[in-house]
Amino acid sequence: MTKPSSTRGYLIAFVATVIWSSTGIFIGYLTTRFHMPPLVLAFWRDLIVAGVLFGVLALVARPLLHLGRRHVLFFVLYGFVLSVSHALWTVSVALNGAAVATVLVHSSPVFTALVGWRWLDERLDALKIGAVVLSIVGCVFVSGAYDRAAWQANPAGIVIGLANGVVFAAYSLLGKGSSRRGVNPWTATLYSFTLGAAFLLLVQRPDTFLWLSRPLAVGPGGWHEAALGWGILVLLAIGPTLGGYGLYTVSLTHLPTITANLIATLEPVLTTGLAFCLLGERLTIPQLLGGSLVVIGVVLLCFDERAASVADGTPQSP
Repeated sequence: MTKPSSTRGYLIAFVATVIWSSTGIFIGYLTTRFHMPPLVLAFWRDLIVAGVLFGVLALVARPLLHLGRRHVLFFVLYGFVLSVSHALWTVSVALNGAAVATVLVHSSPVFTALVGWRWLDERLDALKIGAVVLSIVGCVFVSGAYDRAAWQANPAGIVIGLANGVVFAAYSLLGKGSSRRGVNPWTATLYSFTLGAAFLLLVQRPDTFLWLSRPLAVGPGGWHEAALGWGILVLLAIGPTLGGYGLYTVSLTHLPTITANLIATLEPVLTTGLAFCLLGERLTIPQLLGGSLVVIGVVLLCFDERAASVADGTPQSP
């Protein structure tokens, strides 16, 4: 079986992905019910995460607020990459629709595997390559992106979606780099989101900055609508975003980048399951097939880790 640290990493990455999978439900509600502009949503999402995490750490783990000077430039880059990832994701959804945007962002394991193998000395063997292929094909079936109509005449959207996959791979690799620098994952999450919010602030417009407060202009009756909108946004920030990204960063201290990234490809499978359970959406045969392929890909990773442990002669957990 896998080493204890790897087993813990698998569990943490899986829990992170489960939490992440509810993100689309919250974002979909905000963009359809309140017509919230994507970049405004991305900014407030990051800012609320940073504020809540700062408050929690200040109360229960004050030493984690400290970031050494030697890490500052690294985290400026880390925060910038996070801001670009969130911006590209929201624009990709707007241009491509959620299905195609999802499969494009989950092209990231390809880039993660290649960069991790080339520059981080991570193994890239036949099982891992097979897991990458199965996960990507599975995401295509789950999202419905195999339908040519979903890709119709939208080159700009496809380029932005693929760019988002590259940027998310970069985010994952920077998370691994942060771990290798000895930075606590919650400290890394705090400063990446703080700086990410700072970069997103630069592209905000005054007339849309307080978008969810606009119902207040119609009179006292607008308080309920504004409170609902801000409440959903806060839930999105402290639940799927803080929980998902925070635990994903923690998992990178236990797992190779490509392994954590591949486990994250379970997200569209879980999102589809949530939509079936909560929204009554029907699961199609291709979606069930795609979900099975992604799960098989993750199982291949377990065999890959086990084979690596045996080959290296590392201690096995019972």
